[in-house]
Amino acid sequence: MAHEEKKLIERATRHDPKAFGKLYEMYFDKIYNYLYFKTMHRNEAEDLTALVFLKAWEAIGKFEWQGYPFSTWLYRIAHNQLVDHYRTRREVLPLEVAEHHECGDDPFEVVEHASLLNQIRGTLKNLTQEQQRVVTLRYFEGYSICEIAKMMNKAPDAVRAMQHRALRVLQPRVRANETLAPKRRANTGATVTV
Repeated sequence: MAHEEKKLIERATRHDPKAFGKLYEMYFDKIYNYLYFKTMHRNEAEDLTALVFLKAWEAIGKFEWQGYPFSTWLYRIAHNQLVDHYRTRREVLPLEVAEHHECGDDPFEVVEHASLLNQIRGTLKNLTQEQQRVVTLRYFEGYSICEIAKMMNKAPDAVRAMQHRALRVLQPRVRANETLAPKRRANTGATVTV
């Protein structure tokens, strides 16, 4: 995979739109998911993802292959776009996940999905920005500690320490949510009639 990716990147750095298009197809979902998880708004995530790839296209001629995935560079751009997005945003809007009917037509499924996303996002708010980034990349995107270290320009031991501190903060909150979840499901199941 790395050899094929390297050839695509070499072609893309010479502004070959077909090669860049293949890189776009390879990484669009990962970048979109990262931004969606951070914003919890489909439209914002779509706009930010478009900006990430636009910035990548504009700067692709300066990209130098260093042996790690192209996504590392894209995640840096995505992170910077996200920071810029929140820095320039004038008002803070409430989380309105339930309006995005991505779970299907079942209203109970939509509400449960919205509640879960609210819990995850609320729990992650207890972490620093860097800890949030480590947790998201490690557990939601599946990157290794070494890959995350390269993305964040940090030593792997520093990333491990951030991950460890983040998990220590999250552990009591996740356990509290786990003990509440079965009761909620049982109550929801008992009160719903079809």
